[in-house]
Amino acid sequence: MSSELLVDLGEDPSTAQLGQLKLTTIEDQQWPADETTLSKSETDMSQRFDADSPHLSWDHPFYDIARHQIIEVAGDDNFGRKVIVFNACRMPPHHQLDHHKLLMYLKGTLDQYVESDYTLIYFHHGLTSENKPSLSWLRDAYREFDRKYKKNIKALYIVHPTMFIKTLLILFKPFISLKFGRKINYVSYLSELEDVVKCEQLIIPARVKEYDNKLRASLKSGAEPPVSPLHSPPPPQPGVWGATCNTQTEESR
Repeated sequence: MSSELLVDLGEDPSTAQLGQLKLTTIEDQQWPADETTLSKSETDMSQRFDADSPHLSWDHPFYDIARHQIIEVAGDDNFGRKVIVFNACRMPPHHQLDHHKLLMYLKGTLDQYVESDYTLIYFHHGLTSENKPSLSWLRDAYREFDRKYKKNIKALYIVHPTMFIKTLLILFKPFISLKFGRKINYVSYLSELEDVVKCEQLIIPARVKEYDNKLRASLKSGAEPPVSPLHSPPPPQPGVWGATCNTQTEESR
């Protein structure tokens, strides 16, 4: 993959929005340190979560990340697997967010559940040229998630995908194993998630719901779909690595 192509894509204002994940309770477990990425101070910070509170106190070292409610643990899906949600629209402008710290926070949240099967839902709407992370960060983030994290993830659902996210996955295909690629699914409308999880248990941001309503209205009227901040969404298509539908049933896994 040429470096020029990556740079061009990274600066392309058509980069669409990332979905949003919300914060839920953090259980009283220490986060294992990754000696290759965490300094001693970061390791100490990662062990100071309060199990008695669904939110972190203002003086917690990860409060500046948690307060945005980008990441959320949303109960179990229809198959009894823990659901982790990532809300892109809740990401502040990149100069106001420590992306390395966000990655450590995400890893710490997942560390509590990766020993069992889990599902990841990514709400893509709301990712803009102002809050999108760099391509190098995305590459490094994927590499951070070793087999421990990838083994028990049963599905990654990308809600409201755009041509940007699909192009990005094609560019990253050399880094993504075929086995993991088959776990990635595009979800064009929120209602499609009902096959996986009850939507009422997900605290979906209002702007994501509004966007979904506009998409459905345009589908019924035959009008052009609404334009997202950076790029209009593509029509429903098969899954990333050749799946035959936008969401998978338990039997297909």
